[in-house]
Amino acid sequence: MAEITAALVKELRDITGAGMMACKKALTATDGDMDKAVDYLREQGLAGAEKKAGRIAAEGVSFTKLSADGKSGVVVEVNAETDFVAKNEKFRNFVDEVAAQALTSNAKDIESFLAEKWALDPSKTVSEQLSTTISVIGENMNIRRFEKLEEQNGLVQDYVHSGGRIGVLLQVKSSVVNDAIKEMAKNVAMQIAALNPKYITRAEVDQDYLKNEKEILLAAAKNEKPNAPEKVLLGMVEGRLNKELKEVCLVDQVYVRAEDGKQTVGQYVESVAKQAGAELSLVRFVRFETGEGLEKKNEDFAAEVAAQMK
Repeated sequence: MAEITAALVKELRDITGAGMMACKKALTATDGDMDKAVDYLREQGLAGAEKKAGRIAAEGVSFTKLSADGKSGVVVEVNAETDFVAKNEKFRNFVDEVAAQALTSNAKDIESFLAEKWALDPSKTVSEQLSTTISVIGENMNIRRFEKLEEQNGLVQDYVHSGGRIGVLLQVKSSVVNDAIKEMAKNVAMQIAALNPKYITRAEVDQDYLKNEKEILLAAAKNEKPNAPEKVLLGMVEGRLNKELKEVCLVDQVYVRAEDGKQTVGQYVESVAKQAGAELSLVRFVRFETGEGLEKKNEDFAAEVAAQMK
């Protein structure tokens, strides 16, 4: 059997633009025959995928999938370069397949997940199937992240907003799981998508953050009313801090569907639980917003045409 050297792998990568691991696998499968290795990569749809990897993939979708029993769920973010491809049926089918695999995966991070065998074709890894899909669709893509939630004593609910712009999972511990509880969980997941809380309750807020925030608010209050007594200043601080916490803590937010415009999420959840006779608590949530933190390519059409003409 021919020795698969680093030089051979690099040469094949230069010819095809495929990844180093894919090139090594191709050379091994073809006993070091360069021409056959090129054909192998083309047959696998891997040739050319690497050349697209330098392009920014900041569009895409955040997609959720729940287990049949509703006890576990996953949210994944898969990116593409353009919104057009993000709406493409092949792209969305691939995202659905990624979510299905992530739901049953034991991987703890994205690197481990990409190295797994692709469930629908164990001859490939998830990473290699991604490269195949890139070659088929013609745009750079990226499986950016995933997160799973599980609750055996209750349920996991999901919500996808605006076709995949935002994906939410909510873990609910409950002694009763019926249609009313499920509807409540869906409504709260929608609240999370809309108002982007950072915590469920105030108990989760970092104490160092609270201490620092109080110091800042107290200094601001003293600047506004330098002659005010301490009791008044502390009241100003408390009021302003409460206002901030009502925005970032889920149960303190005003429920977006409250009929009186005053009911908080916590009060809404409590009323549903009481009617169902359930001992219930909101345990954890995950909110993915597609492309958050990613640089987006910004070129006008004239510049793009000019770049192609050079």
